[in-house]
Amino acid sequence: MASWDGHSSSIVEYFEGADFYCCGYCKNLEGSRSNGMWAHSMTVQDYQDLIDRGWRRCRPLQFQPSKSHKKVLKKVLKFLAKGEILRRNCEDEPMDSTMEDAVAGDFALINKLDIKCDLKMLNSDLKGSLESEEKKENNSKKEESSELTYSQAIEQKLGSGEPSHSIKVHMVPKPGKGADLSKPPCRKAKEIRKERKMLKLTQQNPAGEFEGFQAQGQPPSSFPPKAKSNQPKSLEDLIFESLPENASHKLEVRVVRSSPPSSQFKATFQESYQVYKRYQMVIHKDPPDKPTVSQVRLVPASFEDPVFKSSFSQSFSLYVKYQMAIHQDSPDECGKTQFTRFLCSSPLEAENPPNGPECGYGSFHQQYWLDGKIIAVGVIDILPYCVSSVYLYYDPDYSFLSLGVYSALREIAFTRQLHEKTSQLSYYYMGFYIHSCPKMKYKGQYRPSDLLCPETYVWVPIEQCLPSLENSKYCRFNQDPEAVDEGRSKEPDRVRVFHKKTVMPYGVYKKYQKDPSEEATVLQYANLVGQACSERMLLFRN
Repeated sequence: MASWDGHSSSIVEYFEGADFYCCGYCKNLEGSRSNGMWAHSMTVQDYQDLIDRGWRRCRPLQFQPSKSHKKVLKKVLKFLAKGEILRRNCEDEPMDSTMEDAVAGDFALINKLDIKCDLKMLNSDLKGSLESEEKKENNSKKEESSELTYSQAIEQKLGSGEPSHSIKVHMVPKPGKGADLSKPPCRKAKEIRKERKMLKLTQQNPAGEFEGFQAQGQPPSSFPPKAKSNQPKSLEDLIFESLPENASHKLEVRVVRSSPPSSQFKATFQESYQVYKRYQMVIHKDPPDKPTVSQVRLVPASFEDPVFKSSFSQSFSLYVKYQMAIHQDSPDECGKTQFTRFLCSSPLEAENPPNGPECGYGSFHQQYWLDGKIIAVGVIDILPYCVSSVYLYYDPDYSFLSLGVYSALREIAFTRQLHEKTSQLSYYYMGFYIHSCPKMKYKGQYRPSDLLCPETYVWVPIEQCLPSLENSKYCRFNQDPEAVDEGRSKEPDRVRVFHKKTVMPYGVYKKYQKDPSEEATVLQYANLVGQACSERMLLFRN
């Protein structure tokens, strides 16, 4: 036995699961049972090992954005460059990339209008097929004049950078007049975008030289040529695509340590909290004067369960009433308290090893600053092998930017950036994956990714898991019937216990205990956290 030195180990309390009850995700009346753990302090290595026994992960080093991801990135770039706002389906699930809130591009709208107009032309052709040629000749000069005006308007729009959805695409032909073969046929949106880009670059570089293109007779550019069109752009190419000097908006992403709070975090706390408050009121329909009980961060996220946390609602309600009545706290102050406990305070100990990332390990807020104000905050934990995404809140006025998807892609890119300095940090964790729940299923869109086998705790590519999940809500992903959990607790007597300010192995502690349920609880804890964590962490017993 030894006295505790106060800094060397994680200290946790374990709460054994009670009866089965309704699951907050699948709505099964007896589909959930929680085993909770309260961390008084937690080392980043222990937390890393815990989430490796209960979550899913994405492999950012091999990640390639999907078509829907690219649409979101392009939408953000258009907004930054020209201020274009496209608000279709902006109220969808913030992180759900399968929702088509990403918009297909400005000129896709033009193509759709072209098709509708062409259908109208077809009807006009049938009705006016017997009209005289003389009437057509009489109208030809007028049509030539109007067509020239329309063509000039298109060119001016392409060069001005104005939103293209304000362009009128076709002049409806007069009755009796068929399709004008002198007009150019409808072109693909991709070709029009290339033409617009060429025109824009030509205006910015009158000499005729710009990255990726060269005018004839000019010396070669000193910039390396762009990748061939058949090679997909990397995530970084898509995110950090250069903007024009006269861009409408400026976006900056800052990473600040939230626990212990850095000076930058303290300086921006009030502004960040106001964004969170608006997010709760608009997205989750919380009243402005009522702190939300369900958002108090009571347990480490690896054991997080909304039903389990809601069991503390009565106690927290009493706490709020006590603070307001006895200490005269305003509702806003109570809201700040729950915000701090939920998304700012963290049991993770900050660590800054020489071989780690420059920002160190621990809990952080990734702030998204648009034109000098915070519009979104991603709450993340940086651990020895991964970046773990905890939560995102944002200003509802910017829902049209699909900030849930965008922030996930930025966090993946951030993980890749950290990997350059810390080679073992190479994964991105998004929490639980629940195949039958649409609000959780979107995580499977970020690939390549793996799911953890719930019985053997080995990582399995998600593609191999999906067929089984289609047939059953619970599956063993490891196909080897002989495989077992190699990290399971094999020697429960070696579990470290913290009792009366003294550290001791469970083998010693159990000699002084007479409660028959005590051993079952400790064994359950040891099996869940595994042998390695059970020998490093201190299990508090009173």
